[in-house]
This record gives sequence, C-alpha cells and structure tokens, in this order.
Amino acid sequence: MDLKQLESFVRVAELGSFTRAAIALGVQQPLLSRHVRQLEVELRQNLLDRNGRGVTLTEAGRVLLEHARGILHQVEVAREDLGAVRGALGGRVSIGLPPSLSRLITVPLCQAFKQKLPGAQLTLTEGFSLQMYEALRSGRLDMAVLYNPTISPELETSSLHEESLMLIGSPAAMRQHALKAKTELTLQQVSALPLILPSQPNAFRLLIESEMLNAQLRPRVVLEVDGLNAILELVREGLGFAVLPPYTLSSHVPSNDFSLHRITRPKLMSQLRLVWSARRQLTPTHQAAIAITQERVSDALRGFIQEMKGW
Repeated sequence: MDLKQLESFVRVAELGSFTRAAIALGVQQPLLSRHVRQLEVELRQNLLDRNGRGVTLTEAGRVLLEHARGILHQVEVAREDLGAVRGALGGRVSIGLPPSLSRLITVPLCQAFKQKLPGAQLTLTEGFSLQMYEALRSGRLDMAVLYNPTISPELETSSLHEESLMLIGSPAAMRQHALKAKTELTLQQVSALPLILPSQPNAFRLLIESEMLNAQLRPRVVLEVDGLNAILELVREGLGFAVLPPYTLSSHVPSNDFSLHRITRPKLMSQLRLVWSARRQLTPTHQAAIAITQERVSDALRGFIQEMKGW
C-alpha cells in the first residue's frame, strides 16, 4: 500500500461517496476507485460496501480507517517538522467553533492566522459539542472550542474563559412578566419563565437542567430550538426567554431588542475551553495554532465585555 491509496480510502470513507471524495481530492473518480480496489486486493478484504446511495465501511474498513488516519497524520507531522527546520510552518489546521462564539471570533482568528501562519491552511467548522467531540476523535478536527467539556484521558484542554449565563428577553416579554431592566433574578424565578432552550445534549441545556435539579426545580421549556439565530429571533418576538452567555448578542450590541438579566443563587457558570486529542502528536503548526486561538478568543471576549459596559 502507498500513501495515495490510503488518502483515497480515507476520503471515500469519510465522505461516504467516491464522487464527493474525487471532487475533494481533485482527481478523476476512476483513479480513486482503482486506488481503493488496489488496497482491497493487497489486503485480501473488502473495505467498503458499495450501494446505490454511496459506500459504508466494512469491519475491516473501520479497522484500517483508524490506522490510515494515524499514518497520514504522522506523515504530516514529519513534513511540518522538516518545514520547521528551515523556519517555515505550514500544513492544515482544522478548528471547531460553537455557534454562540463563531460570529465574534471568526474574523479576528482568520486575520491572526494570515499574519502569523501564512503558510498554513485554516479550516473553521461551526458545530455543537457532540458533533465536535466525534470530529476530534475521528481526526476531522485538530482542536475545538467547547463549553464545559467532559474530562477524558483522550483529550487535552486549556481554559479560555469562564462566564455566567444570563437571561435574555425582549421588552415585550419583560412587560408581560413584570420584569425591570437589568434586574437580577434567582434561578427559581428563571424556572418559572417560558424558556426557549436547545435540545439535549446541548452544553447550556445540560448546565441549566443540572443546576435546577440540584435546587429541586424544573425549567419551563416552551420551545426547543437547535439554532442560535433562531432562538434569538424567537426571543426578539417575545415568544420566550433564552439562557445564554452575553456574547451571543455580539452582533446586536447596542440594541433595544434585548434585555439582559443576571442569574443569581446560584449563578450558572460556563467554562469555555480549547480541546484537542491527547492521542495525536502536536505539530509545530498545531502548537502555534493553539497559542493563536487562546490569544484571539481571550482578546475578543475581553473587547466585547468592555463594549457591553455602557449597554
């Protein structure tokens, strides 16, 4: 087997289609099919089940996929180490961002990469925690920014920011429930309000329900919506309240459409952390990417907090 064959197999397996993999790799589909078939002949096992809707992995294919990803990663590490010897950092870096943060951090993060790692290819992916955990495990993501990540020997983490969740409402909803602007609410008061929350297993939903359970409370969920923009639009229309970090409103500051309320007794503290696989060796480019991400996320959040002081 050779590297081209392994790369072809990995992309077909990940994308579930020879057609999509050929487009992603920029090669002709017959060549891609030949690479995979040569692997199967050499290993004397079928790696893929082919059907009209695409391909799925056989048991042998799943075993090889894990090894192939590791082999290709080690080759990339070797290339980057050799590039570092001559003072040039390059290669690919894939970072996952949560929807609540992506609007605030995407531009400054891309600008920093362009300035500090001009030879690297940056890929940003927006997604929820469960999706990004799986992408980290499979190697599709090199690192991800996550809320309250589960402690695991497979993951390394670095703290970025700690923030208390706040109740976000509209002026109409405030009047309906007799709330004054910028008032502090207890968790018990919040539990009685109509809430628009993401569905399980969203990190914010888990935190809210866990803290309420500890206080022998239950949230009054009127809508479950898995989309930050959709949640905020529903809140703007007065259909309920959201419980989110304040920087989810980064594109709305200043705004008369929303009102923020601190939650006390207890506070809903959410930790934002940068996470990467402990099983994969970090390249010099990845190490630089971690430092850049830590710096830019911290700077962006600090700037937003300053901007909010007059809101």
